[in-house]
Amino acid sequence: MRREVPVDDYLRALDAELTLRFPASEPTEVDTIYFGGGTPSRLGGEGLARAIEIVTRRFAPARGAEVTVEANPDDMEAAALRAWRAAGVNRLSIGSQSFDDTVLAWMHRTHDANAIERAVHAARDAGITNLSLDLIFALPEALNRDFERDVERALALAPDHISLYGLTVEPATPLGRWVAAGKEMEQPEEGYEREYLAAHGLLTSAGFEHYEVSNYARRGRRAAHNSAYWAAVPYVGLGPSAHEFDGETRRWNARAWTAWQQRLHEGQDPLEGAETLTPDNRVAEQVYLGLRSDSGLRVGPDESRLVTAWVEAGWAILAPDGFLRCTADGWLRLDSLAAALTHHRSRYYI
Repeated sequence: MRREVPVDDYLRALDAELTLRFPASEPTEVDTIYFGGGTPSRLGGEGLARAIEIVTRRFAPARGAEVTVEANPDDMEAAALRAWRAAGVNRLSIGSQSFDDTVLAWMHRTHDANAIERAVHAARDAGITNLSLDLIFALPEALNRDFERDVERALALAPDHISLYGLTVEPATPLGRWVAAGKEMEQPEEGYEREYLAAHGLLTSAGFEHYEVSNYARRGRRAAHNSAYWAAVPYVGLGPSAHEFDGETRRWNARAWTAWQQRLHEGQDPLEGAETLTPDNRVAEQVYLGLRSDSGLRVGPDESRLVTAWVEAGWAILAPDGFLRCTADGWLRLDSLAAALTHHRSRYYI
């Protein structure tokens, strides 16, 4: 049973946050707007259209701007899609996750595989043709999930973009408790790597560019909004648990919906925390963000010897322009690669 969404309460609080934090009367032009990080499609056709109107009153999309909504397949009804398109939405990130009904039931998803196909067709009929599908991999082996078949089913729908996310087990989640109790078994690292590389092969063979650890796109269809994150471009965050970066400081809102709404009802900033980046933070972010996309990371002459082992192992390519770019095998080892370079730079460059 899906809970009722307090649409009007949410929209009032969103309007209040914008008014409180950005009181300037003249709108600021932006290149991307992204409604996500939760389930914005649950606002429905009219509700989401109103949310877009509230946001664009203060942050106006530039000509050709990307306006994305994360959507569940079962929220993508024809009337809602038409309302979103009329409000300016031109890209959808669809939370498909799998085309295996057993897997979807295990994940407590409220849609089945057929709903994904219906949603894709309905979006195109409504005039939203820039579509991304999410798939999750490295599920427990006991589910007997055929991940390659899922990738093939996704490709058959001809999306412009596909995002792959490996299942992670967090201690405070139901899955974490099941694993701790021995009721579920995590996918071993070998299985994680096998599924990731198999998907990489299928997607690149189909003409997709692997441009970031988890993301593949057809030429010209890379996600502009997420690419801005990876380039450390400043961005505004609104809503419960939203994060924001102004180039120097990161801030994040109260996580719980009730706390966020209550603070705004009382005329208070819903800020929960903030941090100003230190020199060490900047080094770590520069290295990690550079290595996680195909833009790569420029390495100095003194670092060439440090990265030789990665290149020889096939984990990275050092181009003549001095940029180090990870291969698919390297992205599986991103954390260790980034840690080594960060340690080197923190010792010698600060």
